[in-house]
Amino acid sequence: MTVSLVVVSHSEKIADGAAELAAQMAPDVVILPAGGTDDGRIGTSLEKVMAALDQAAGEDGIVVLTDLGSAVMTAESAVEFLPDPDTVLLADAPLVEGLVAAAVAAQSGADATGVKQAAEAVRRAPAAEAPAEAETLGPPEATGDFELVNQAGMHARPAAKIAGGLAGLDAEVTVNGMDGASMTGLMTLGAGKGSILHVEAWGPDAARAVKYVGGLVEAGFGEP
Repeated sequence: MTVSLVVVSHSEKIADGAAELAAQMAPDVVILPAGGTDDGRIGTSLEKVMAALDQAAGEDGIVVLTDLGSAVMTAESAVEFLPDPDTVLLADAPLVEGLVAAAVAAQSGADATGVKQAAEAVRRAPAAEAPAEAETLGPPEATGDFELVNQAGMHARPAAKIAGGLAGLDAEVTVNGMDGASMTGLMTLGAGKGSILHVEAWGPDAARAVKYVGGLVEAGFGEP
């Protein structure tokens, strides 16, 4: 079982498309779109959202992503009708980027809180540097250098896999000085094939975090 995701949008096409995109990176995650009104117009439907939440219900929890303001209110109203609303978390994140990061985190086995954090991490500034806490943590507890072998280098899919997986670990991680949990930050590295990623980590899961990133890089993120 993994955390399930529900996509609430004013547009049925946007919700369907975002869910389809995220599913390419997280084939084992249940991602349910709830877009548009019941009669196919632009807007939101309480009934659609409730149906998606009911279908997604599982012991590992649900994370909901929304687009515009009233979609948030519709999602909040739907959650209030649930017998156990505490099993659902609403992420404050950009719909597409947040959904991709959340899906990868869920695929990696993160719990609902970790999935929500992965989605919200994409809001960080693209040029975000190392987490401020890193300056006071002293020398890293684990490090690694890994060469990018996939043809496309550090694009959206690899960045989402790294950020999503790290979100579920108890560690502060930087990749070439960037916050490893920031999908957009990683993408701004502009690292192409052959580039070296220098990973530093602090915290109880430091070694695991470095090993996780290294494994992804050395496997080419599953790409040619």
